[in-house]
Amino acid sequence: MSDATPRSRTTKAPPLRGNVLVALHRDAVAPRFDRATEAWLGRIDGEGGLARSRTMVLANASAEELCRIILTENVTTVVCCGIEQEFHDYLTWKRITVLDGVVGGRDAIIGALLAGTLRSDAVLGGV
Repeated sequence: MSDATPRSRTTKAPPLRGNVLVALHRDAVAPRFDRATEAWLGRIDGEGGLARSRTMVLANASAEELCRIILTENVTTVVCCGIEQEFHDYLTWKRITVLDGVVGGRDAIIGALLAGTLRSDAVLGGV
C-alpha cells in the first residue's frame, strides 16, 4: 500500500470554438463594455486555429450596438473587462459565454483564446 497522496492534475482546457468578439479600445480590451470603440471579431475553427478575423471601428461607443453586433454575427463568446450586470445577464440569457474582468492587449488575448487558456478575470500583458 502506498501512502502517496493523489495529486490534482492541471489539464489544459480545449480552445474555444465559434465566433468570438473582443471589446476593444485601441489595442487593448476596453475598460468598460459600453465604452468600447472597436470590436475584434474572430472565428475559431474546429482545430482551435483562427479561421478569420477582422476589427470593426464603432461609430459610437454603445453597449446596445455591441449587443446588436454580437447577435447578428452569431458570436458565442464575448471578452470584455467591466460590463454592467444588465448586459451580462442579457448575453448569458442568449446563451453567449461572457469572459469578463479580462485585461490585456489584443494580441495577448487572441493568443490565450487560441491556446484555450483565457478565463474571466485574466490579466495578460501587451497593454
